[in-house]
Amino acid sequence: MKPDSSETPILGEPSPGAPAESVVSRIEGAAVGILLLAMVALPAGETLARRFLGQGIAGSGVLVQHLTLWVGFLGALLASGAERHLALSTAEVIPEGWPRRSASLLTRMISTAVCALLAYASMKLVAAERGSDRTLPFGIPFWWSELIMPIGAGLMALRSAWRSGRGRQPWIDRALALAAAGAALALGAVSPSPWVVQGLLVALVVGFLVGTPVFIVMAGIAMALFWRDATPIAAVPTNTFSLVTSATLPAIPLLTVAGYVLAEGGAARRLVRAYKGIFGWMPGGVAVMAAFVCAIFTTFTGASGVTILALGGLILPTLVEEGYPEGFSLGLVTAAGSLGLLFPPSLPVILYGVVAQVPIDHLFIGGLVPGLLMVVLVAAYGIAVGVKAKAPRQAFHPREAGMALWGAKWDLGLPGLVIVAIASGYATIVEASALGVAYALLVEMGIFRDLSLRDLPRVLAHAATLVGAVVILLGVALGLTNWLVDAEIPTQLVAWMTAHVKSPGLFLLALNVALLVLGSVLEIYSAIIVLAPLVAPLGVAYGIEPIHLGVVFLANLELGFLFPPMGLNLFLAASRFQKPLPYLYRRALPFLAIMAVGVLLITYLPPITTGVVRMVKGGPPAAGAAIP
Repeated sequence: MKPDSSETPILGEPSPGAPAESVVSRIEGAAVGILLLAMVALPAGETLARRFLGQGIAGSGVLVQHLTLWVGFLGALLASGAERHLALSTAEVIPEGWPRRSASLLTRMISTAVCALLAYASMKLVAAERGSDRTLPFGIPFWWSELIMPIGAGLMALRSAWRSGRGRQPWIDRALALAAAGAALALGAVSPSPWVVQGLLVALVVGFLVGTPVFIVMAGIAMALFWRDATPIAAVPTNTFSLVTSATLPAIPLLTVAGYVLAEGGAARRLVRAYKGIFGWMPGGVAVMAAFVCAIFTTFTGASGVTILALGGLILPTLVEEGYPEGFSLGLVTAAGSLGLLFPPSLPVILYGVVAQVPIDHLFIGGLVPGLLMVVLVAAYGIAVGVKAKAPRQAFHPREAGMALWGAKWDLGLPGLVIVAIASGYATIVEASALGVAYALLVEMGIFRDLSLRDLPRVLAHAATLVGAVVILLGVALGLTNWLVDAEIPTQLVAWMTAHVKSPGLFLLALNVALLVLGSVLEIYSAIIVLAPLVAPLGVAYGIEPIHLGVVFLANLELGFLFPPMGLNLFLAASRFQKPLPYLYRRALPFLAIMAVGVLLITYLPPITTGVVRMVKGGPPAAGAAIP
């Protein structure tokens, strides 16, 4: 999977569009940038006010949750304009000419129709809320905040319809897209015939296979299934609203912004210098450096794609210049892009903790040794290749190594700040994330001055594009998950598995295989939202420690990034380095096998995970809190 674009822009660069749209996009970017800064200021101010004044800012937590809703939908609108919503890359293998134009038109028609339905369903939610007397801080009516949902979805529908006009007869294509939206809205007045619902589901699956964004497909499937069961389709935006305005979720956009600020600054260059100074004297030291730098950078950003796009152009030439084979170097950069997803303050760990109701701090502690194991295995292979290739080794100069490490101290301080703030009880995870953004801005704009005030709107807009693509995906995925829960799918799955699979070890092996395949097809955030509620009850049924299950779950998804034919890292690396996918498949295969060994060790040696938690916490992990 990859962003829905013919070329993957680096660090969220928008793809070329119409000049009129660029002005609109700048306005949208400015608006979402202001909202993001407000999201940073409120929890950071709350923390400092509580510390130094003895009382916090009244209502700041609730306001940040609703700001997340606005940032999510405005960011999703930006992602629609920049074509950055995640989708399968099958459009690239469709033959040029009328087949590709037809596939593109189909994806636009489906996107326009589903977004129009989302807007309609969201208006139903707003209309129901207007009858209540709920208010936000400062007396703001509650439904005012919800208005961004129908507005954002409606604008995405119009944008998708407009972008349909890329063929020889653009106005006909646009009319077809709008007609699809009208037909979808008209279906609400018709009794839900099983044949009609099946036809809609088939159309959505076909659309998914030819490149329709994942969030569109998930939203469409959820609304079709709710419609079939005579449940109002407003259930989808209702679930979206409940997730997006949860107490913990604002940490995701905040940490994403912090990662983007570091990525756009000089953090990558300083980290490469620091780790090269530490490991450069070793056999294969540059490969070890690449593995550790990518892991740290992925920890910052929470996204392997950002690591590949931001660091690839820096690390790949370094490896080749040091004498490593080009194929190995490509495979290493591709594989290392997903290392670090188990380390704090990784966003997937936070999201899994929220969804599976597992203590997030326990997950971070439990993931330390498994995450380090994956990095060490990849680094060890790099040492072996470096020795075989007779890659040069630089002399170890303690002074240079110390200076390089000292030069990266501010960059390395970000995860330390977040971890200490949370572990000490000084700040909640959202407040710690806001402090992390403020810290990153101070480092890049104040200390190193790699970014200026003129750069800030662009960086915030790029971060908001990724945030929007992720947040709306999470929201609609929760709608689909709730349908699965209402249909008692988890209960039926537990009953079937326990009847046919008696051994916990065999269950874990089946889970490894299933998550490996699904992790290559689904984007990691949507995979967590959809699959974690199904997997968690199975773990309980087989007596598997929840922290251990969570780490196994995330490690498998990390491995899925490399699994052919649709692993996300494979597509991103092929696009970034302009290499054919089959070539990347071959080069990544050794790393896939090595990391699979690590996943099996993590799976079948639970003390690697739970032993550290018990050592630090002094007892078994406690149950977590439910999603607000």
